[in-house]
Amino acid sequence: MNPLAELRYFFTALGYFTRVPVPRWVGYEPQWLNAAARYFPLVGVLVGALGALVYLAAQRVLPAGVAVLLSMVATLVATGAFHEDGLADCCDAFGGAYRRDDVLRIMHDSRIGAFGAIGLVVALALKWQTLAALPPLRAATLMIAAHAASRACAISYLMTLDYVRDEGKAKPVAQRMRVGAWLVACAFGLPWLFWPAWPDWRAGLATLVVLGGLRWALGRYFVRRIGGYTGDCLGFAQQVFEIAIYLMGLAWISF
Repeated sequence: MNPLAELRYFFTALGYFTRVPVPRWVGYEPQWLNAAARYFPLVGVLVGALGALVYLAAQRVLPAGVAVLLSMVATLVATGAFHEDGLADCCDAFGGAYRRDDVLRIMHDSRIGAFGAIGLVVALALKWQTLAALPPLRAATLMIAAHAASRACAISYLMTLDYVRDEGKAKPVAQRMRVGAWLVACAFGLPWLFWPAWPDWRAGLATLVVLGGLRWALGRYFVRRIGGYTGDCLGFAQQVFEIAIYLMGLAWISF
């Protein structure tokens, strides 16, 4: 393992998924993105930590709902709403078309339609209300867990599904991921589900089971509708997994 190369791959992941400035010496080559995929959950840890810090600072002087909104703004600014854009595009495409070619055409359109707007509003509202209902420490730790684990689950499709576009922003990422690389990604992303602030280890295990079921269902849906995945599908999946983690966190303490 070359430490300098691995550092470049990490910074490549950071620059691809966020608007954080990357040092010039890192450079950029499109082929690095596939190798950088294993660091996507680590980028999620940083994004989640930013949201958690903003939330914990804001909730000391503001109501929980406002603090959560400010934390969401911070993560949206940091990522440029990268995954939320994929969510909106997929809602428009899958909701507005039946034929594969029409789905891909709508998904590629940068304009947002009714399905995309509705999906985005519902997703953001679910995050807001779920996190606002949680105790502060649990909400903060869950932000980190959700951003990290959801990315590890989303990139698992790189191992099992085919990229369906000839060209696209995600094309350099879309080479088949090796199992070893995904296990590294899991090491960065999944242990956060067992954060000590959770009530016990069963909460993390139950969440993993739910994520596994969602991954299977979404994968089958992508294959049935378009024969594989696009970059927007990965963003859509990340948002679904993130919301599922928040909902599981709230449901667990509500029993």
